[in-house]
Amino acid sequence: MIRVNSIAAVLLVCAAAAAAFLIFRYLRREKPVDMDEMEGHDFEYYCADLLRANGYTHVEVTRGSGDFGADILCMQGDVTLAIQCKCWDGPVGVSAVQEIYAGRDYYGRMAGIVMTNQYFTAPAREMAARLNVILWDRDAMEQLAAALET
Repeated sequence: MIRVNSIAAVLLVCAAAAAAFLIFRYLRREKPVDMDEMEGHDFEYYCADLLRANGYTHVEVTRGSGDFGADILCMQGDVTLAIQCKCWDGPVGVSAVQEIYAGRDYYGRMAGIVMTNQYFTAPAREMAARLNVILWDRDAMEQLAAALET
């Protein structure tokens, strides 16, 4: 009887150690970086990855400074796009809309989009509607990010 109890105790200790090891590995696994924690250029590459995962082609991140208002150039079907990326702590205003409006024309693109991890101010939404600029806020970004998870 003592021998059976000793074997059971050893098995129980081994099972507990294995469970602890698996829990430790699970907790230490590499976690994706939250888009709110990204630096500007990292956010641009993240946005480019989202676009690729959602079927956009010819996705190119422009140079960091002097990009003439567009951070990403790409295509959706036959439509050429210029995209401005804003990873901010608060609402995105009209300056982002102005930047992509200029960038869209500078690069000769058919459409301009502003992507952000936040939301847009009412004046930004109004200006975008007048200038035919597409706005993708945090909700749109999360929908695009769902394609990365599949």
